[in-house]
Amino acid sequence: MAKIDRKDVERIIEAVGGKDNIDAATHCVTRLRFALADEGKVDAEALDKNNLVKGQFSSQGQFQVVIGPGIVDQVYDEMIAITGGDRASKDDVKTLASKKQNPLQRAIKTLADIFIPILPAIVMAGLLLGINNILTGPGIFYEGKSLIDVHKQWADVASIINLIASTAFTFLPVLIGWSAAKKFGGNPLLGIVLGLILVNPSLLSAYQYADAKLAGTVPVWNLFGFSVEKIGYQGQVLPVLVSAYILAKIEKFLEKRVHDSIKLLVVAPVALLVTGFLAFILVGPITFAIGNLLTTGLTSIFNSYSWLGGLIYGGFYALLVITGMHHTFLAVDIQLIGSNGGTFLWPMLALSNIAQGAAALAMMFILKEQKAKGLAVTSSISAFLGVTEPAIFGVNVRHKFPFIFGMVGSGIAGIVLAVNNVLASSIGVGGIPGFLSIFPNQWGIFFIGMAIVLVIPFIGTLLYGRYQLSRQTNKIEDTQDPIVNATAESVKTASGLSAVIPQSEEAMNSENTIVNIMAPMNGQIVPLSEVPDPAFSEKQMGQGIAILPSEGKVYAPFDGTVEHLMKKSKHALILSDTNGIQILIHVGINTVSLKGEGFTAHVESGSTITKGQLLLEFDKERIEEAGLPVITPILIPDGQERIGEIKEYDGEAVQGSSPILQVNLEPTTP
Repeated sequence: MAKIDRKDVERIIEAVGGKDNIDAATHCVTRLRFALADEGKVDAEALDKNNLVKGQFSSQGQFQVVIGPGIVDQVYDEMIAITGGDRASKDDVKTLASKKQNPLQRAIKTLADIFIPILPAIVMAGLLLGINNILTGPGIFYEGKSLIDVHKQWADVASIINLIASTAFTFLPVLIGWSAAKKFGGNPLLGIVLGLILVNPSLLSAYQYADAKLAGTVPVWNLFGFSVEKIGYQGQVLPVLVSAYILAKIEKFLEKRVHDSIKLLVVAPVALLVTGFLAFILVGPITFAIGNLLTTGLTSIFNSYSWLGGLIYGGFYALLVITGMHHTFLAVDIQLIGSNGGTFLWPMLALSNIAQGAAALAMMFILKEQKAKGLAVTSSISAFLGVTEPAIFGVNVRHKFPFIFGMVGSGIAGIVLAVNNVLASSIGVGGIPGFLSIFPNQWGIFFIGMAIVLVIPFIGTLLYGRYQLSRQTNKIEDTQDPIVNATAESVKTASGLSAVIPQSEEAMNSENTIVNIMAPMNGQIVPLSEVPDPAFSEKQMGQGIAILPSEGKVYAPFDGTVEHLMKKSKHALILSDTNGIQILIHVGINTVSLKGEGFTAHVESGSTITKGQLLLEFDKERIEEAGLPVITPILIPDGQERIGEIKEYDGEAVQGSSPILQVNLEPTTP
């Protein structure tokens, strides 16, 4: 392993503002992670010129300097020796970094951390409710009648589907209670119990509250002369969020002060008892009123100025995705569904995703570089199916004008939906399948909006992109397309060539050696540009590909050695083959935060491996529950001697015997 230059490390410290500007620093397998007192003191130009630095960026309050696998731990050790600082854990840096965020950023991050883990259950419920709408909606297949009215044998099937689908919304406080208690540092199981308390069947359902209020039949508890309404909080967000926060605080307070011998008898019972009383007496009524006030206010705005609301929310939703604020509106959608029986925001979200997908698809006909064209296609498909980040960050924002045309199309469609009060009965997949969540009698208007977001962004992006391309072509002598990356077009091969390994030292010295790197896992191959981390997507550490794994297993892609395995987190390995080629396998993004939970290593640093050997197992569901991408970058880090041209293999589905990278080794000097 190459020895680092101490002066380069000193220059890194100086470039991030000096040791006095470093509140805390840690590292993962690829980069240094800083919590800085003032990021404004960072000298980006000096970092770019540093021999050790392969990239830099700021994310969620952390300033990250990409060093690369194999030497980042050396750089970190040298940096600690120079500064005399204490070693910090990743949680320490994350905590300090979060304090640098303003209150709005922290609130958005908190909501995202709470709702992202429960999103799969909510989306599942939305899709199933959409199927139920098809079966039970009148006028879809038969005039004035539903499918189950005509074909009664399907009635019970629809009933079971509705039961399964509505459960997630009926018991939504249970899901939120679990996730919120976990986020706030409490016991998730107590969060579940709290959610169950708030939707106990003995309470009047929140869905029946309005009718009971008008009829004067709302049941009450009489607590020493003080009347408390005996109602549940089905479909509500704020009551359980605030109650879970209180529960976690009480639990942590008691954990510190109650003796270990009686904790089991005191902590949980007291925490739930106090929180339960507060929830029904104070928190529930206040937050229930606030939630209804917010939804009523929002609804009145859209009723009075529907076209303006549709233009703003539909047009600028994609900007919310960039800032991360879109997670905030998930809670608003759920509140609208619980209070009004439907949300007018979610249909515009669905069309915004399609608009960005259409703009990205148009770029396929503009871009010249094959890898960029492939990214445009795959990211557009992803957006059409409701996941818009690859299209926004990978294609549209990079080139600006497709992003703008996407917003224009979704803004116009938002006006159409808002003026016609198109509602979704649930939250489902935010793309083309989104029509399933729309009330069937409003499908026609929704499909008109869908046509708008398919046509306007696509045509606008295509025409403007070709216009820009023709202008630049006339100005540049070599006719290089300026819209595309200026790097040479990457070459791919569709055939799996066998490895050609010269056997003699003389052959090694005189001929190039072509080596195939096999897939270390089963799944779908995607370009690095789709990885939601600039250290990988911008190839700051080296070339390679990424795989969306279909199972949680990592196999040895060749015979060789485990150069390094992250001991605690087990999320990344550096392997070396018999030719000296090193590769980095990084399971998921930011999975270092799991601290090894869900990972099982079958090898250790220094182990000898054989091709096909099981090296590592990981729990895909656990990673996704934590809201982390499971996409796995596989890199050939920069700086390796004798590494010449690296080619990528075409193909989507891969398995352990499939080649993914071809390395052309440069001849050594005799």
